[in-house]
Amino acid sequence: MSSSAERFEYDNAIVQRFMIATAVWGLVAFLVGLIVGLKLVTPDMLGGIAQLSYGRLRPLHTNAAIFAFAGNAIFVGVYYSLQRLCKARMFSDRLSAFHFWGWQLIIVAAALTLPLGFTTSKEYAELEWPIDLAITAVWVAFGVNLIGTIAKRRERHLYVAIWFYLATFITVALLHVVNSFELPVSLLKSYSMYAGVQDALVQWWYGHNAVAFFLTTPFLGMMYYFIPKAANRPVFSYRLSIVHFWSLIFLYIWAGPHHLLYTALPDWAQSLGTVFSIMLIAPSWGGMVNGLLTLRGAWDRVREDPVLKFMVVGVTAYGMATFEGPMLSLKNVNALTHFTDYIIGHVHLGALAWNGGFAFAMLYYITPRIYGTTLYSRTLANTHFWLATLGILFYVVPLYVGGITQSLMWREFGADGTLRYPNFLETVVRIVPMYGLRVIGGSLYFLGAAVAVFNLYKTAAQGSLIRNESAEAPPLRSAHAGHGGWHRALESKPLPFALLTLVAVIIGGLVEYVPTAIVRSNVPTIATVHPYTPLELEGRDLYIREGCVGCHSQMVRPTRAETERYGEYSKAGEYVYDHPFLWGSKRTGPDLHREGGKYPDSWHYLHMRQPSATSPGSIMPAYPWLYDQILDASHIEGKIITLRRLGVPYPVAYEKPTLHEVAKPLLASAARRDLAAQAESVAAGLKQAGLVTPPDREIVALIAYLQRLGTDIKAAPAAEPTATAALAAPATGGPR
Repeated sequence: MSSSAERFEYDNAIVQRFMIATAVWGLVAFLVGLIVGLKLVTPDMLGGIAQLSYGRLRPLHTNAAIFAFAGNAIFVGVYYSLQRLCKARMFSDRLSAFHFWGWQLIIVAAALTLPLGFTTSKEYAELEWPIDLAITAVWVAFGVNLIGTIAKRRERHLYVAIWFYLATFITVALLHVVNSFELPVSLLKSYSMYAGVQDALVQWWYGHNAVAFFLTTPFLGMMYYFIPKAANRPVFSYRLSIVHFWSLIFLYIWAGPHHLLYTALPDWAQSLGTVFSIMLIAPSWGGMVNGLLTLRGAWDRVREDPVLKFMVVGVTAYGMATFEGPMLSLKNVNALTHFTDYIIGHVHLGALAWNGGFAFAMLYYITPRIYGTTLYSRTLANTHFWLATLGILFYVVPLYVGGITQSLMWREFGADGTLRYPNFLETVVRIVPMYGLRVIGGSLYFLGAAVAVFNLYKTAAQGSLIRNESAEAPPLRSAHAGHGGWHRALESKPLPFALLTLVAVIIGGLVEYVPTAIVRSNVPTIATVHPYTPLELEGRDLYIREGCVGCHSQMVRPTRAETERYGEYSKAGEYVYDHPFLWGSKRTGPDLHREGGKYPDSWHYLHMRQPSATSPGSIMPAYPWLYDQILDASHIEGKIITLRRLGVPYPVAYEKPTLHEVAKPLLASAARRDLAAQAESVAAGLKQAGLVTPPDREIVALIAYLQRLGTDIKAAPAAEPTATAALAAPATGGPR
């Protein structure tokens, strides 16, 4: 050893832990996704079990795929590469362990709460407030470990991968905290602090950038480390990596509103989302080119090396997805594809090929190295590659075809000027074969992942874990500063670099966030829109619990086809009391924003019990438990108090117990009495239709909520009732 060098050890044990978690949770995520896909083909599969219903399993699948599989894969890459790039062991072994076990406990908490129906309904942010707090604590621990390792580094300059790791930590922390502002009602129930349009903007500012800064920037950082290592080639262009990094993190944060085109979101915000989405093509493709051209001179090895194969397909898929995304943000293209299965195909192209492919490439690269052995079977790895590639094609292409088919059928008019397919179910039945092909694709991908896990297990079994890998490097003070201009100088100063990164990502967020989410007066109000009655509020929470928002939108866009099909287009003022918003992002079933009064209560009763009885050919599952379970209204007073604090104008003392009926001295709040009265009214109407059900059943509350949707704007403006009267008036199932 040189007298000027220091000895130290890399911590491979933490890398091993995250690798095992990645493999295990990956299989779980893919299996749950396969079950969810099967339920669209055979909706009665696992029927009657509330915890295994489609609406509850879908968010479980997305959370498992994003935070359990991809999240653990990110930490594999970061913990392995950061130590070697900094020539230092992780800052704290205890923080590493806390991070690992804390993250796994969060995943277990999600796996328990989501099937039980505890959800905020906000896409990619469904977990309730105690778990949000846990995520914050664990993420801070990760950040301290990351920054502490950078501070003790033995390399003066921060390599490009570390730039992306820093941006990931900073931006995900910002996104998570801002989007998680919520007021708790109980241990596992809360309401978003934002309402309607404001909530939609903040959620998709988070949702889009969760993809950008959780599923993109850390994987780009790993791309810049692992592709040069696997190919044994230097990065193609250092200057291009600088342009790629700064332009990407600055532009990405503005693009969230492109998920809300043609909605009630203000036009200026929609336009900003579109403009910055188009500009994103340049840095995204710059990164793709930088990654692929790093392989120049190594293409002959790509044919044989499964690690490079997965990396090439992954980076290529990243380029395809980041071209497709901006194109989907064009209003004319968005009008064709939004709410369709095309978007599901687009998301899975990136998730399965880019994130999944690169994750498995890392596992194949790292496992032999930390176990001091060679890959057990290159043949099995190549088999996995082809199974995964074919699986992705069978998954994505049918959804592209099905999505376009859906949209064209929704929009088609006949020669007489009426909708060619007025029955939404006709568009569902037509694409069921595409769902079948998707199941085949998902099965192939799952099989490939199982082959990979077996191969990695055998690789580990034939070696021995090098828990503490010896290394040496000169201390930082003896490192040569080098030359290279202002950016090279910035790279040697982590704190200014991190602050500039924060400034770059926060500008776009503030420009979009403040006018819409903070200045409430910018959202116009409608005089006839009133808060939900207690029973309707409980029904809305059941709608959220069952994941109905995963299949039904509540946003009628201002296009001829949609207004012909659903009724008057949706307006921002209709959502001012919606905590959270429920606009949805997919229409497996029809939009429900004008559902109130469209059908009698008895239709909803029969439809929820057996959808095919009212809609032959429907792929909607039945909800038999709603007819047996007694409505838990024990927190109705707390819900009223919480929503009033958020600005919903419930009457003063509406939730406080008062002496009612001297002959029957029972203490009950006005809210609880109104809930009971409206439930009795709905039950009485069902009885007249020959459907006898106790008024305290969950189905009664859900019907009350569905019958409320869209009815406020049908009320006569001249006859505006007081808040108390509006809340106390029982719903009858018809227009209000």
